[in-house]
Amino acid sequence: MKQEDDPKTRETLVYTARSVTIAALLILVCSMILWSTACLPDANRGALASVKNIEMPESKVNQKNIWSAPEESSIPGGENGDLIRYGKELISHTSKYFGPEGSVARISNGMNCQNCHLSAGTKLFANNYAVFYAAYPKKAVRSGLMEQPVDRIEACFSRSLNGRIPDKSSREIKAMLAYLQWVGSEYKKGQKIFGTATEKLKYLDRAADPAKGLLLYNEHCTSCHGKQGEGLLAQDKKTYLYPPLWGEHSYNTGAGMYRLSNFAGFVKNNMPFGISYESPVLTEEACWDLAAYVNSRPRPHKDPKGDYPDLKTKPIDAPFGPYADEFSEQQHKYGPFGPIAKSKNH
Repeated sequence: MKQEDDPKTRETLVYTARSVTIAALLILVCSMILWSTACLPDANRGALASVKNIEMPESKVNQKNIWSAPEESSIPGGENGDLIRYGKELISHTSKYFGPEGSVARISNGMNCQNCHLSAGTKLFANNYAVFYAAYPKKAVRSGLMEQPVDRIEACFSRSLNGRIPDKSSREIKAMLAYLQWVGSEYKKGQKIFGTATEKLKYLDRAADPAKGLLLYNEHCTSCHGKQGEGLLAQDKKTYLYPPLWGEHSYNTGAGMYRLSNFAGFVKNNMPFGISYESPVLTEEACWDLAAYVNSRPRPHKDPKGDYPDLKTKPIDAPFGPYADEFSEQQHKYGPFGPIAKSKNH
C-alpha cells in the first residue's frame, strides 16, 4: 500500500491543509482591518481616538478603600432627621429655593449644588462630600483664613452659584450643614479613602486646545447642555435638569470648575451623563480639550483680588495672576502645565 493511501497519512494531510487555509484567511482578515483603519479620514480617526481603548487605571481596579454614603434609612427620626432630609433637598434642588424664581430667596444663578456635587454629593469622583465636614476647621488656601463648613458653603454660593449665601443662622443653612455632616458620618478623619474630589489627570505635553474641545462638545455634550451651553430647564422653569456651562446663569470665573484640572477630572468619570469611574468614555486628552473649550466661553466675572494671598500655594492652573513664577496667565489657564509644575517643585 502506497504511503498516501494510508488512512492516517491522508488524515494528517487533510488536517495540515485545513490549518494552512485557516491561517491564511486570518492573515488576510487582519491585513484588511489594518488597511481600513489606516485609510480612515483624519477626522474619523480623531473622533475614535477620543473614545476608544479606555481602560481603568490599575490603582482604581485594586483600590479597596472605596467610600460610600450611608443609607438613607439610617437618617434618624425626629427634628434632626427632618433637618437632614431638608438639607438634601436644598442641595439637590437649590434653584427651587434660591434661584431666579426661588421660594425662599432669589439670590443665585439657577444652578443646583448637585450640578457639581453629583447625586447630592454621594458619587465617587464627582466632588462628593465624604470628607467635607470632618476637614473643618481648616486653613483654606484660597482665602488664607481659618474656615468653618459654613464658609465653604458661602464660597459655593458666591462662585459656583454666582450669588450670595442666605442668612447663616437660617434653617436652610442649618439643614445643609446637617446633611453634610450626616453624609460624611462614616468617615474617620485621617482615613485614606478612594473616590473623593475629582481624579487628577496627567498633564498634557501641550496646551489644552479649545478648538478641539469644540468638536468634542458638539459630539458629546449638546444633547444635554445645548449648542450655546445654555443647559436644559425643567418643566417648572425654576431649576435645571442639565446645567448651563457658560453664560449669565453658569458658574463664574472664581468657581473651582473654572480651573481646567478640576473640570477635566470631573468630566473624565462623569460625562457624558450616566457613566462612572468604572466605565469612562472620553480619553484624558479629550477631557482636557473639552475643559478648555467650555472655560474659554463667556461667563460672569468674579474679581480674584484677595484669592491666594500666599502665591507659593496658588494652584498651577489658577487662571488669574499674579503668580510666584514667570509663566504667563495664558499658560496658567490652558497649559502646558508640566513646565510650571517642574519649576514649582525645584
